[in-house]
Amino acid sequence: MAARRPVALALVVALLALGGCSDQPPLEAPTVTVAPDVSRAKIAPPSPPAPEPTPSPTPEVPRWPLTGQRTDKVPKRPAVAVKIENSPAARPHTGLHRADVVWEQVVEGGITRFVAVYHSDYPDEVGPIRSVRPMDPATVAPMRGLLAASGGIGSYLRNVERRGTQLVINDDGDPGFWRWSGRYAPHNVYGNVRTFARQADRRRAEPPPAQFRYAPGAKKATARSEGKRARTADVRLSAAQRTTWTWNRGDGAYRRSDNGTPSISSGQRVTARNVVLLRMQVSLTSQRDASGARVPKTELVGSGTGRVLSGGRSVAVEWSKKGPRKPLRLTRPNGDPVRLAPGTTWVELVPRGDGSWSVS
Repeated sequence: MAARRPVALALVVALLALGGCSDQPPLEAPTVTVAPDVSRAKIAPPSPPAPEPTPSPTPEVPRWPLTGQRTDKVPKRPAVAVKIENSPAARPHTGLHRADVVWEQVVEGGITRFVAVYHSDYPDEVGPIRSVRPMDPATVAPMRGLLAASGGIGSYLRNVERRGTQLVINDDGDPGFWRWSGRYAPHNVYGNVRTFARQADRRRAEPPPAQFRYAPGAKKATARSEGKRARTADVRLSAAQRTTWTWNRGDGAYRRSDNGTPSISSGQRVTARNVVLLRMQVSLTSQRDASGARVPKTELVGSGTGRVLSGGRSVAVEWSKKGPRKPLRLTRPNGDPVRLAPGTTWVELVPRGDGSWSVS
């Protein structure tokens, strides 16, 4: 009996040990941390910076399209071109100095005529008014307005209308014309630009497109900022017409003279902020005037060279006009656009070969 007691005690101890182990929680497996696959992880882009407030656009200053000058508002009214004579019998002129743009062209006999275009100012009296010439359709068409004239050859008049310009003609009895007793015919036809404008049809309700580029101010005009000194332009359009432009600092403009005599309009000296000199091809048409001379035509469609004067200085330019209804473009020889000084512009259409100019 004594030999069994140690064995029994050992069994009891073993059973107690097993029973005590059953009350303990099971052992947990060790936690293994796996590093993320950085090469495949998507990295969120940084948040964009908060947008800065967009400044309000600076409103454009209203400007007259044919002068580049500031105005409170551009009214919905058409450009009115008027054909004005420039023979010695036609001087002094009336209302010519109030035009926005004036084109001077050689006609039969070597004398010149003007296409004076009014938009920012409508004078009550302009003249003397004469008839249409073959270069007029391409001159006035880009402005999409009216042309007032005393009359003209049928084909010339039809070409004006064909190019999109409305005609106002004295010979047709249109309102706004009269004859002045102080001059003899045909140098005595005058007109009222405001009356001409009132006859515009619905298609003429809008202002004309700008015909040239204008600088915001006189000092930034291309000739002023890039050009050389130019106090005088001596322009010989023909044996019968020599036009001179002389810079006057007091006026801030060039003063015009015809064959050495100051040009006067309604008692005032004719001046221009910009003088544009263009070399043009001139051809002779089959039409003849009363004296039998063939009527010349300035070929406005094409390209060539010229010179622009503004602010007492001048630059060489190139001109181009791609079609009768397209505006004439002015660029520097390197292709940069030419900007004129705000104000009145005179364009001298100088015949190649027969005409010339010198600037000093």
